[in-house]
Amino acid sequence: MKVKLIIALMLGCTISIKAQQSNTSNHNRGRFQLGDVTTDPGVRDPCMAKEGDTYYVYFTGGGIQVWASKDMKTWTKLPSVFSVPPAWVAQKLPSFRGLGFWAPDLSYHNGQWYLYYATSIFGKNTSVIGVATNKTLDPKSKDYKWVDGGMVMQSVTGRDDWNAIDPNLAIDENGTPWLSFGSHWNGLKMVKLNPDLKTVAEPQEWYTIASRPRDYKYTDPEPGNGEIEAPFVFKKGDYYYLFASWDACCSGPKSTYNIRVGRSKKITGPYLDKDGADMAKGGGTLVLGGDPGPEKTFYARGHNSVETFDGVDYVAYHAYTTTYERLGINKLNWVDGWPVAEK
Repeated sequence: MKVKLIIALMLGCTISIKAQQSNTSNHNRGRFQLGDVTTDPGVRDPCMAKEGDTYYVYFTGGGIQVWASKDMKTWTKLPSVFSVPPAWVAQKLPSFRGLGFWAPDLSYHNGQWYLYYATSIFGKNTSVIGVATNKTLDPKSKDYKWVDGGMVMQSVTGRDDWNAIDPNLAIDENGTPWLSFGSHWNGLKMVKLNPDLKTVAEPQEWYTIASRPRDYKYTDPEPGNGEIEAPFVFKKGDYYYLFASWDACCSGPKSTYNIRVGRSKKITGPYLDKDGADMAKGGGTLVLGGDPGPEKTFYARGHNSVETFDGVDYVAYHAYTTTYERLGINKLNWVDGWPVAEK
């Protein structure tokens, strides 16, 4: 689908990250063997990519934060994507302040990188998805410059039963671009884009690709229960795999976040889990979640991206420990056509 492991850009000095020491019990709990979960940076909603010999992770907050690594173990802090917000954001969201951009999605097409991102009035589906482009991810290059591409779409409370955050771009077997997105409300959606990768194709047709039972009406100002968010579509063999996150994030040890998956031979679905249940009707096979039992290292895992680097598939996500969100990366194997995170 795309090359995506990109940990956030921030302004400031270089910081090295020492991975927590591993042992047998830690590996049994699912820590990736590239260096275990990071002690820093603390990330939320990581997207990973590779350019040349360097891995990048982009993530939520601080104008879209970015870190870089040569080995996925030791990370260096880079400049954020935005030091000031694009002017159109305040026009669409008059109460928007600061640099609180969320859930970046990065991929390379047409000779440049496309970075999709979202921002919102927290707890409401008054949200926007924007896009920026760059010829390179290397801030030392003379070609390095993020160019604002404007708003791709917007959701409006009381009008829409979906939420325009957590974007993910996927290209189908015919070369057609599709954007999946969504958080809570009436589930995860998908819509076709124009070849410019910046505008929604006409006539607009919105597909529901995943949802969960909930006690929500689209006129409600709050998202309700039955949490689902963060779609990510990954092509493997004959199938498109839809990864999504269930349950509650953002509460440290009280988080219940977990990653689910289904697959389809059509990019628009239906995405069925291992038991044949449709993800649009509450289906989804567990990929990763919190550690079982009372002795926990990870309380929850969620908001993942999946990428292929040098012929190896990886899943990146944020994990909740006793402190705050940490970056986790596992190699991803495939057993009988289904993804299994390497322990």
